[in-house]
Amino acid sequence: MSLNEIEEDARRLLEEKDADMRIRSYKGFLNMSVITLLIGWTIFQLYFNTIGMMDAISLRAYHAMFLLLFTFLLYPGYPTEKRKRKFVPVQDILLICLTVLVFGYLIFNYQRVAMSGGFLSQTDLIMAGIGIILVLEAGRRTSGNLAILAIIFLLFNWFGKFVPGTLGHSGFTLRRVLSHMFWGSQGIFGVGIGVSATYIFTFVLFGSFLKYSGFSQFINDIALTLVGRSPGGPAKVAVFASALLGMMNGSAIANVATTGTITIPLMKRTGYKAEFAAAVEAVASTGGQFAPPIMGAVGFVMAEFLGINYTQVMIAAFLPAFLYYLGIIVSVHLEAKKLGLKGLSKENIPVALEVIKERGHLIIPLVILVGMMMMGYTPLFSAVVAIFSTLISSWFRKETSMDLKTIMTAIVEGARGAIGVGISCVLIGLIIGTVSLTSLGLNFGYLVLKVVGEGQLFLGGIMVMIMSIILGMGVPGVAAYVIVAAVAVPVLINVGATPIAAHMFCLIYACLSNITPPVAMSSYVAAGIAKSNQTKTSLIAIKLGITGFILPFFFLNNPLLLIGSVEGISLLLTIRTLITASIGVICLAAGTEGMLIKECSMITRILLIIVGLFAIDPKLQTDILGIIVLAIITIIQMRSKDYTLTI
Repeated sequence: MSLNEIEEDARRLLEEKDADMRIRSYKGFLNMSVITLLIGWTIFQLYFNTIGMMDAISLRAYHAMFLLLFTFLLYPGYPTEKRKRKFVPVQDILLICLTVLVFGYLIFNYQRVAMSGGFLSQTDLIMAGIGIILVLEAGRRTSGNLAILAIIFLLFNWFGKFVPGTLGHSGFTLRRVLSHMFWGSQGIFGVGIGVSATYIFTFVLFGSFLKYSGFSQFINDIALTLVGRSPGGPAKVAVFASALLGMMNGSAIANVATTGTITIPLMKRTGYKAEFAAAVEAVASTGGQFAPPIMGAVGFVMAEFLGINYTQVMIAAFLPAFLYYLGIIVSVHLEAKKLGLKGLSKENIPVALEVIKERGHLIIPLVILVGMMMMGYTPLFSAVVAIFSTLISSWFRKETSMDLKTIMTAIVEGARGAIGVGISCVLIGLIIGTVSLTSLGLNFGYLVLKVVGEGQLFLGGIMVMIMSIILGMGVPGVAAYVIVAAVAVPVLINVGATPIAAHMFCLIYACLSNITPPVAMSSYVAAGIAKSNQTKTSLIAIKLGITGFILPFFFLNNPLLLIGSVEGISLLLTIRTLITASIGVICLAAGTEGMLIKECSMITRILLIIVGLFAIDPKLQTDILGIIVLAIITIIQMRSKDYTLTI
């Protein structure tokens, strides 16, 4: 099968799984009108996120209006609709007109409603009802499962009075629900749309500019020069590339479909089984959503929730992300050793100096972004500067120079990429609005406390882990985290977790739902590209990402694993924690792969997993015990007759 055929299959599969790929295309004047609108929206967003002045509700209302307008323009109302069109369907023209009417009405009347103490006229209520219906229809087209979840939560406002026990409530009138969801600041126009209107849009646009500047190719080439010739080199390249690109686009599914079309066939050609190759791509793309410095824009939401500087979140996320990817790299290497695989030949590896000379300047925007945030500038300002620096740095060499057409393409793709995630953020406003209005989050926390008892951090963590994975299934990373954080974070804090540990715990498990059956979206898309069994691919992905499933329980109990989250910790202790936790992850990978220096017996594998758990725990006693047992295992394997040292 040719690369073009593989890419076409990946595109088709992604269209089945991801609404962002099922968009319409227009011809002629209408196509130019859509492009002009997208560019105009981008200018509007950048202006009012930097030097322009506008109150928060108005900005969010304009942002929501644009999101719905483009959804009805670009996303078909039903799956069988033709993608290429010469005109906009009549029903969608009607929906667009209603969108402009309803959200325009809110923008011009919000101050009146606020000044009247929230008194709503009959017209205000009708507009609120139409607005919520429009949001649900847009969500149906773009988000699928999340729209269904939003409807369930919305209905709970009325039918929750029939739920017995702690989770039930006394019921709310239609007026109260419409007022809270549409005219209040905790519903549709709450934190979800606020994040979409600021961080998400800007960073999706930044990712698009990086892509069209040639940064993606630079990452692939530099990864090849670093690990391409080592055993399992192509798989390691996939891990590096997917981690870096996944943290920028914030969509594990889209990342699998783009980088996977190159990395998965390459892994298969070098000897990896189809299921393993697909699993590597899926698990590597998933981790990008909690990998600093960008964290798929989720980190900025977390900083807002915690009320701290983003730099603190970024530093705290470093060790979990590092250990997660270390586990994948070690597993890939040991699998290659077990299969006797070699790296790529020298002629297939780019020359490092040539890669740096030709494309090294493309790293400048990322350096500027991180540097400015570390210096205390806001993430928004830093991102806007990074966007312009991407454009300027691309002009350093003719081969990477972005011309006017490329710039417009980057803007259009970036704006279109923000629509699906943005609608998800509008939908979670209905979910969070329900949680706040009905006190569902507080009641759920109280119920958990009754079941597990105060101080039962481990049992509370298990319940929240299950809930985070379920709520995160089939939902974009940012939306999944916000939903889980609204419901589950208070539970963890009530049973004794620190706020930052609770938020990071929920984030990681919400992201890992992408590789967790039965709705392992990233695994399924990767399996489609590899032509492998979906269930086997998902199970292998869980094995490769085992560090991500285990580590949160350790930092939940001991936030020392979240660097910078505990005050007064010495540099020496931080270094020791990093080293011993890394040893623990290597042992975990060796135990699950059944390979250390040589293939391991079942008893040795079990011992290695136990050693891994001991070493990850920051306590000095467990570290010493784990290292002693590892030393004994290593000596026994080295003294065996069939031992040969190969790297």
